[in-house]
Amino acid sequence: MSSPSRLTPEIAAGFARIALGHVTRPWPYKLDQVLAGEEDLASPQRLHPIFFGSFDWHSCVHGYWTLAAVRRRFPDHPVAVEIDARFAQAFTEDAVEGERAFLRRPTARGFERPYGWAWLLKLQAELLGLDGPWATRLAPLAADFADRFRAHLPLAAYPVRTGVHSSTAFALALALDYAASAGDSELGDLLRGKALSWYAGDRDCQAWEPSGEDFLSPALMEAECLRRVLPRDDFRAWFASFLPRAAEGAPASLFIPASVSDRSDGKIAHLDGLNLSRAWCWRSIASALATGDPVAEAARAAARIHLEASLPHVAGDYMGEHWLASFALLALTAGEGA
Repeated sequence: MSSPSRLTPEIAAGFARIALGHVTRPWPYKLDQVLAGEEDLASPQRLHPIFFGSFDWHSCVHGYWTLAAVRRRFPDHPVAVEIDARFAQAFTEDAVEGERAFLRRPTARGFERPYGWAWLLKLQAELLGLDGPWATRLAPLAADFADRFRAHLPLAAYPVRTGVHSSTAFALALALDYAASAGDSELGDLLRGKALSWYAGDRDCQAWEPSGEDFLSPALMEAECLRRVLPRDDFRAWFASFLPRAAEGAPASLFIPASVSDRSDGKIAHLDGLNLSRAWCWRSIASALATGDPVAEAARAAARIHLEASLPHVAGDYMGEHWLASFALLALTAGEGA
């Protein structure tokens, strides 16, 4: 796959067909489950009647987000018919209730927190922009996860500053998109307040990254979270103090794509996701900076080389293929409406 700068119908359809190929692929599958007894032992499809493919629950959720995002942007493309057929099979009232039943288990309090929570809300935000019954069907499950954020965030005294699934900056960013789309001002206020309390005071980020299994940049993800929270002038001032030498390409670690030594290793393959998510963040950040700000051009250049490093590897080994199209789509649509 080549490395374009924007999403085209052909590339979008390619991403959608990758997702269609794995959201119902049952094996291999990695469960996130605490067993309370033998009665909890069941196949992934019985436990998760919608999100039983794509190797794990959260990847299946954002595989469906990929389909919804493509469907919204290109409603007249032939792949839209395939997406509609998949949604009709997946998003039934019984299947949604099956997903909700798993959440009601006493042992499921921490299930997919916070990454899967955020992706489910991001999926619902995308479905809200589509015609059809899909957002209405999924709404009870989305409400469950919104309630989990409401219950958990007041207890979360500290952020989790990682480049993997536990990242609180990533979770807040995606959940904020849902709160805006759903008109949930109460949740939005909670998310914004927590983001400000955790990150607004950060200065002169050293960006000691990447770690060997990152698929998110702890530094850039924090900035992308606050871009959603702060007024534009306030964000520009904050970012100038957070990465004061960005115009010089420093810290260099944020401007150099990660090297991926083995794409058949699921954890090492995370680094392709890091490159794609950095491209997403850099492009979004650049769109919020002032015209003529030298950081904006440095950011766009960094985004280009990160895309070039990993966009050609979205398809290939299943360890990356079951999820990377979502991050490529984020990167290629970054800055929309900014």
